[in-house]
Amino acid sequence: MPLTRILAVDDEPFNLEIIEEILLDLEFELKMVNSGPECLATVEGFAPQVILLDVSMPQMNGYEVCRKLKANPNTAHIIVMFVSARGTVEERMEGYSVGGEDYIVKPFGHDELRSKLKILNQVIIDKENLEQQVEDATSTAFNAMANSSEMGQIVNYIENIGTINNTKALGEALVHCLKSFDLQSNVEFRTPLAAPQHFALNGACSPIVIELFDMLKHKGRLHEFSHRILVNYELISLLILNMPDHDPDKHGRIRDHVCFIVSVTEQQLRAIMTRAALESQQAKLNDAITMINSKFHGLIELLNDNRKNNEAVFKRLQEELEERIPSMGLDEDQEVFIYRKVDETIQNSVAREESVKGVKAAFHEIEQDLSILLKQ
Repeated sequence: MPLTRILAVDDEPFNLEIIEEILLDLEFELKMVNSGPECLATVEGFAPQVILLDVSMPQMNGYEVCRKLKANPNTAHIIVMFVSARGTVEERMEGYSVGGEDYIVKPFGHDELRSKLKILNQVIIDKENLEQQVEDATSTAFNAMANSSEMGQIVNYIENIGTINNTKALGEALVHCLKSFDLQSNVEFRTPLAAPQHFALNGACSPIVIELFDMLKHKGRLHEFSHRILVNYELISLLILNMPDHDPDKHGRIRDHVCFIVSVTEQQLRAIMTRAALESQQAKLNDAITMINSKFHGLIELLNDNRKNNEAVFKRLQEELEERIPSMGLDEDQEVFIYRKVDETIQNSVAREESVKGVKAAFHEIEQDLSILLKQ
């Protein structure tokens, strides 16, 4: 398990005892401190992968501690999970704006904390496995775009996504496109028949980002906080982590570009969904046509068998009559009557046979029409 070292920070010893009890039987090296300054003094020597950081502390609150951790290149990579008695959208957004990756609300149970740490463990695994792959893919796929103008990059992106036919590739293309603008981004795709899909350069969105997507997806088109911006469309939400606040002109230009790029990407996502639905319908239609075609063949074979059986019956009847009537002692009128009745029956059968031929011809036309549909 990549997650092996956790630092817990809380000014209340009782809260630290709860965390220690929850993690007691897990294979974590747990260190506990009582204040923000003690955390900053301990963190580089202990090198935790996750910090459980209380928000409300004297001297220095959790948000201030997190800012200092993220400002230090030696500790900026450490995952911070805020621990707070309040869990409003504003509290969570504040936590995310200072660099936190997750948020847990007191009081929490054993299963909730363990579940969140399990998710963060997967985030660490994904970062380790995908960091080099993402860097290589970005360098290869967007080498030409990196040397072109902003509009040229957008045009290239639009041309490239026109050939994409699955949502995973589209999400990855969007993230890499934004990387060509030096933008760090997280993306959520929402399609009707599947769970939301998430994309980021490191391969995984942090839990707090996913919570923000869920809380704000119906709250308007744009949300700007600190140097971040969240863009919402019906099927796509995009969070940019590093908007260029130092350059107002570039900030406005990038914001317009991002909205346009998301709009175009959503249209392509809809096209992919439509294509998938049509392919599914075509497959069902082909199955139905094949089944109907098979049943028509069965009906035609049944009609052919019936015709052959009728011919055999009438042939045997004629032979038997020709053999037995002369020896039955019938007068001429009786023989003529019997032969006439047999002949009328045969003629009626022939008439029915003509009707059967008409049915077979109609079946043959339908079969040809079905064959044409199957080839389309």
